[in-house]
Amino acid sequence: MRWDRLFDDLEAQAAAAAARDFDAEVADRSRAEQGRLRLADRLRAAEGHTVVLTVRGAGPVSGTLRRVGTGWLLLAAAAEPEILVSLAAVSAVGGLGSATEPARDRSLVEDALDLRKALRGLATDRAGVRVLLTDGTAFDGTLDRVGADYAELAEHPVGEPRRHAAVRAVRTVVIDAIALVTRTQ
Repeated sequence: MRWDRLFDDLEAQAAAAAARDFDAEVADRSRAEQGRLRLADRLRAAEGHTVVLTVRGAGPVSGTLRRVGTGWLLLAAAAEPEILVSLAAVSAVGGLGSATEPARDRSLVEDALDLRKALRGLATDRAGVRVLLTDGTAFDGTLDRVGADYAELAEHPVGEPRRHAAVRAVRTVVIDAIALVTRTQ
């Protein structure tokens, strides 16, 4: 009988040690996986939900998260039809909840759909826009062209189409300084 108890006790100790090792490994792997996550992964899981962003130059901006791209996100807000936000200008996010999309490598298509491409889409549409910079400065007009690190904005009054006579100035804006862009027409 003593031998049975001794072996049972040794087996129980070994099982407890194995369980502790397994729990420690799971915790280490969880921390490592958490360390791979980017803010975009957290945001993607919140698509379709209302979030509140703290944006440099704009303060709190809230709306329904419509899409997350490479370096940008699109919100649908009550005050504005849609707001294109530079992810680099976001300093805090509220309303994400606990869900997270798994970290993944972006495809070539996703990498190509960066903030510059989104701005080029607005330039192609010839849409009137308000460009808000991270220092709070705002410019109204139409995006004429988008380069590798800049955008050119033909400044004209809100509500007027871009016509030569309406253009007051052409301003070159550094893309890294853009906080958000909204359509004005």
